[in-house]
Amino acid sequence: MDSTSIELPGSEIEGIELEQDRLSIRFSKALLIKTMTGSVERTLWWQKGRLLLGEVEEAPEHLPQGPLTCDGGDVGENIYTYRDMIPLPLQSSGQVFCKLRFRGREEILVVHGRYIRLEMEAVPKYICHLR
Repeated sequence: MDSTSIELPGSEIEGIELEQDRLSIRFSKALLIKTMTGSVERTLWWQKGRLLLGEVEEAPEHLPQGPLTCDGGDVGENIYTYRDMIPLPLQSSGQVFCKLRFRGREEILVVHGRYIRLEMEAVPKYICHLR
């Protein structure tokens, strides 16, 4: 595979936790889009994982309670903003942020920090081809 990214809309979130200055967003089912150079087809997979933001500035007073289904949002690292997706791998420091919306909820999670890291668990599981 030449590129893999998490598709935020539809990805399922088990929970969101803040410990000291580190926010953890635990995906119970992150939807992955895999593409190969030269192919018009893409494949859809799912995998568990978590998105970590460290040295969080002004932590939200209220964290959304899971389980949640992501409805989209932005993830940023320095000069890059990823809309409705997160590239794999992702590990960066500097000015980072996460702004997520959730299906059926009005609350929006907005967090700024000094580093961001995506940690995937186990093996991705195939769902289907996207034509």
